[in-house]
Amino acid sequence: KVGPAPALTKQPLEGLTTASTFVLDQPRCVFKDFGNAVIWLVVALAKDAPAFNNSAGPGTPETAFQSFPEPVSAYMTLNATLGSYPCIEPPRDITVLRVGSETSCAKDVSRPTCNGPLPGPGPYRVKFLALEGSVPVAETDWSMPITLRTAKSPSSLSTAGSGHSAGMIAITAILSILLAILLAALVAMLVFCSSDSCGSSTFSKPDSVSVRRYNTHHVYDQAAARL
Repeated sequence: KVGPAPALTKQPLEGLTTASTFVLDQPRCVFKDFGNAVIWLVVALAKDAPAFNNSAGPGTPETAFQSFPEPVSAYMTLNATLGSYPCIEPPRDITVLRVGSETSCAKDVSRPTCNGPLPGPGPYRVKFLALEGSVPVAETDWSMPITLRTAKSPSSLSTAGSGHSAGMIAITAILSILLAILLAALVAMLVFCSSDSCGSSTFSKPDSVSVRRYNTHHVYDQAAARL
């Protein structure tokens, strides 16, 4: 046994668990004494984990992802050599494993070690197993149970906001009615004003103004006037 046991990563990542995946820390420096080994991740339902047989070979019908969880109770995936998990972490690298991230091989029986989407919420338990050839030489303990997220059914969704929505619908309906009335009144006014009875008035031509001519006696020279 080597340690520590696998666990969900503590790195601040989105989607730590989803409906079909979860994210583990890589087993860095855990198998440093087994340089010739290939390290596998074993995934099992929590109830079936204790019954897993380490001698089950990866890539066989006994451990194929495509038959999980029935009749296969645990599958093996994400194989890597020790060089993939050095003790010193490269700077700025995200050293995690996302379990369940491969969709292209989920139904491809020619790839029994597919890291395919998990078929349900679980709970699951995982462990790392080191094999030299087909011989198990080291393993971690099983992880704590890992439960995935589940989608809510429509019947379980909260209807607390339905009152607010109904109020908004009522306000919208009232405003629509008022707008229709206003438009109708505007149309009626336009029709009414198109006739002579709206704002029309008769203008008569004013009578000609006659201006009498007055000769003021003081304007003319009296003597000239007598001539």
